[in-house]
Amino acid sequence: MSSNITEENKSKYFGDAEFYSRSARLAIPSMLQQLLSSAMGIVDTMFVSWIGKVSAVGVGSQLEALAIGVCFGVMEGVGIFSAQFFGAKDFHNMRKSFGLALLLCFMITGTWFLSVSFFGPQIMHFYVKDPQVIADGLIYLKIVRFSYVPMALALVFNHMFRCIHRTAIPMWIGIGSMSCNCFFNYVLIFGKLGFPEMGVAGAAMGTLIAQLVSLTSYIIISIYLKVPFIGPLKEIFTMNYHFVKPIMGRTIPTIINETFFSFGSSMFIKAYALLGTQVTDAYYVGNTITRMFFSVCNGLGVATSMMLGAELGAGRRDDAIRMSRYFLTMSLILALGFTGVIMACARPLVNLFGMTDPEVYKMAIGVVRVSALRIALRLVIVVVFSSLRSGGDARYLMFLDSGMMWMVGIPLAYLCVTVFGLTNFVVVFLIVQMEQLVRALLGIRRLLSNK
Repeated sequence: MSSNITEENKSKYFGDAEFYSRSARLAIPSMLQQLLSSAMGIVDTMFVSWIGKVSAVGVGSQLEALAIGVCFGVMEGVGIFSAQFFGAKDFHNMRKSFGLALLLCFMITGTWFLSVSFFGPQIMHFYVKDPQVIADGLIYLKIVRFSYVPMALALVFNHMFRCIHRTAIPMWIGIGSMSCNCFFNYVLIFGKLGFPEMGVAGAAMGTLIAQLVSLTSYIIISIYLKVPFIGPLKEIFTMNYHFVKPIMGRTIPTIINETFFSFGSSMFIKAYALLGTQVTDAYYVGNTITRMFFSVCNGLGVATSMMLGAELGAGRRDDAIRMSRYFLTMSLILALGFTGVIMACARPLVNLFGMTDPEVYKMAIGVVRVSALRIALRLVIVVVFSSLRSGGDARYLMFLDSGMMWMVGIPLAYLCVTVFGLTNFVVVFLIVQMEQLVRALLGIRRLLSNK
């Protein structure tokens, strides 16, 4: 291949200045919001690592992630239509899609609240066997379960603001709620500024307060700004079968996908827990750090979804296809840069947690370095997923997402641990990344086919 890129290839794989400027305006606020959220997550994990409760809070948070993951599936499906309604300036149907998302997410998290309330010990025991971790995890769940519903409703507002291209608002609300979370976690975990010392319960209470602040902020700002998806309650929650049917036809596959994906993610935790509490401590620390870099992946995915959704909503299919190529090229370039950055930053970032166990410390560094490959592949995958989702390719997306996890990732994890008896967790974690590689290759092939 010639080192000189022809003008034809430039137009096929590289956008103009306006494209990159528009992408940055949409992606950067979302990146910053999630980066700050991840940074606060690092602080929270540091706090619980100082009291030796990383695994307890980690498993408890994993249960929360299951519920929110299913709600994310709702917003992936409903969000396709909301973005297209916005592109077509059909605000009446956009309001009804907002109401449908609120109802679905309320029912999902309400069901999960009841499940955790009645079967908390059994759920915790499914993931870990350590009695002390289970006991601490139940203390955490007893409080944090009340955050599920406000967290899910705030997620709906977050996605709707993205659909109307107002990504700066979720960013500022995210800054406020995460700062609130960090503050209350600190004072309640350690009993500072006259507050009681609550330990693990303090971490849960900080999360609950932050989610209530987030939801309240979204409601107040939405009403004040008179955003297009807000209207009379009768308009928002009145919908008929003909409106709901096509949306649920697209949304049900994404809900199923996210349900299997979220549960699959927790199955990795169960596999890693077979290697001991040291491994789960190292995994949660390493994973908390790498989530900071995932913010870039997610921000790029947000820009891809919004821009392609708006083009498709306006009936400009060829422009949407061309933009998907631009985003794919951008993701490949970013992937190369981030690999080097993460490899170089692994040790300094792990040092922040002040871990006293040298084995856990060493494993955590290894997890972060392996995650350099994981994040590089994820940058490509989010563009592929966002493009396919905008085009309504829900079934193939489900095959790529949860299908690859259950057919490749999870079997590899359990084979390594239970059949081959590998005890080096970093090696196991590296082998499991084959899932990401297969997903990326198949996804690129599907995207370039224009199906």
